Amino acid sequence: MNASAIAEPIIAPVDHLELIIQRRLGSRVRGLRIIVRHDGVILQGRATTYHAKQLAQHAAMELGELPILANEIEVC
Repeated sequence: MNASAIAEPIIAPVDHLELIIQRRLGSRVRGLRIIVRHDGVILQGRATTYHAKQLAQHAAMELGELPILANEIEVC
């Protein structure tokens, strides 16, 4: 095992997906969480607008491999 493999953090696929989506959305969705189940994913978090909620859903559909079971992102 080389030193670079040890130094790099290992990111689980869900964490990686959350990170990519959060980078796309900036601060429009706070506390973004993606819950993975065997049959799909559930989106959670808080958005300031319905549009931001939809952007998160479309990013998850584009980047993820599983269907979205629920978009539980609160608009507040």
